[in-house]
Amino acid sequence: MENHRLIELNKESTLDGGFSVGDVCLGKVKKLLPSLNAAFVDIGDEKEAFIHYLDLGLHFAAFDEFVKRINPNTDHKGIYSHIKLGPVLGKEGKIEDVLTPGQMIAVQIVKEPISTKGSRLTAEISIAGRNIVLLPFADKVSVSQKISSKEEKKRLELLVKNILPRNYGAIIRTAAEGKTASILDNELMSLVRKWEDSWKKLARSKTVQKLFSEYSKTTTVLRDLLNDSFTAIHVNDQEAYEDVRNYVSLISPEQEKIVHLYDGKDPIFDHFEVTRQIKSSFGKVVPMKQGAYLVIEHTEALHVVDVNSGTRSKNKEQEQNTYDVNCYAAEEIARQMRLRDMGGIVIVDFIDMETNEHRNALYKYMQELMEGDRAKHTVLPLTKFGLMQITRQRVRPATEINTQEVCPVCHGTGKISSSVVIDEDIERKLADIVADRKPESLVLKVSPILGSYLKRGLFNSIVSKWKKKYRCKIVINEMTDFTVLQYEFYDENGVRL
Repeated sequence: MENHRLIELNKESTLDGGFSVGDVCLGKVKKLLPSLNAAFVDIGDEKEAFIHYLDLGLHFAAFDEFVKRINPNTDHKGIYSHIKLGPVLGKEGKIEDVLTPGQMIAVQIVKEPISTKGSRLTAEISIAGRNIVLLPFADKVSVSQKISSKEEKKRLELLVKNILPRNYGAIIRTAAEGKTASILDNELMSLVRKWEDSWKKLARSKTVQKLFSEYSKTTTVLRDLLNDSFTAIHVNDQEAYEDVRNYVSLISPEQEKIVHLYDGKDPIFDHFEVTRQIKSSFGKVVPMKQGAYLVIEHTEALHVVDVNSGTRSKNKEQEQNTYDVNCYAAEEIARQMRLRDMGGIVIVDFIDMETNEHRNALYKYMQELMEGDRAKHTVLPLTKFGLMQITRQRVRPATEINTQEVCPVCHGTGKISSSVVIDEDIERKLADIVADRKPESLVLKVSPILGSYLKRGLFNSIVSKWKKKYRCKIVINEMTDFTVLQYEFYDENGVRL
């Protein structure tokens, strides 16, 4: 959350045992597609995964040799360190020269299944840490371009080269800037251990299987997002709290104190008003400032966003008013893309503006708003029809949360019972409760309209007739959030009947 507004929502399901981005598995080549220069691979998922020739990596031959040679009776480390990397895989090669149906290959998931498509794979395995990305079967050390100091780049490169074991490469991330040798050494050794621990599984069984997961969703989010701007991390589970605190103390010791265990009475999402924001942010219609709103539609090919000024009206001139609404919309759209993890093509239909000055200003403003987005993206200027095209990297399906609830009166059918006989319906329910429980008093909760109908007439109202007939005290509570014909009975202890 930023300034109490929900910016990103990540969900992890542990029930379906499915795969997620970063998982490394042993897969079986099922079918070659020479026309696409690609192959389908079985990784134990419902849909077969897809790997392109160019995603096999520079040193695929080394990975392939390792998978074939490793078994429980061999010296795993000896095999790994003695494999020669050999010549790199040519860019112009053909998939059928490298893979054959039935072949077992080690792969990593780079895109989760989306719609009708299976996972996207790479055979160039990488294991990401906070400061370093470890590359098995590689011989290069690259440094992030975001580190501007040449001296620091050189220091990091030499340092990592000296501690890297044989047949390993690395990418030094921006977060490594200024880090000591001991921190980088500890992290590198933990990444190497993670890779080498998977060899036992690989040696024991050459069947389709998951070799290891990247990390839990929690630590992955912290690894990529945690920075000095964080003021608090709240966790509502003791075990997860310990994990998070330990992980933060490892990657950023000075921030360990911002991790808090939440033990309040209200659910954590209710306490921080996350639930309310989810309900208002994930619907088809998203309200904005001063009556303006967005309409967001998801299709197979793209996402479409329509900007509407709604009831917003000011005494300013129309052009300025339109520009202001479009700027508010741009802020909300940038937030919505991160929040829903919308990927692929996003088309935004802004309200038409007359001047080129305003169009260019809106385009630049949208680019600024998108700078904080970690996903790769491209923003194009507005077309003459007022449409803006945005492409955003898609690695998992967009988050969709159904914010609609089933109508308590029609139960989703779109039809309600006849209002003429509503009093008969309530009386039947009352008769059943009296026969079953013989209560002295009851509370009947109804909408204000239904309440005034039942209480109409001082001595001959419907409620007073029921009191005499069933010899039971009936208190009517009018609920403003009830639908017109909704009613509920409660006993004197407040238990719904």
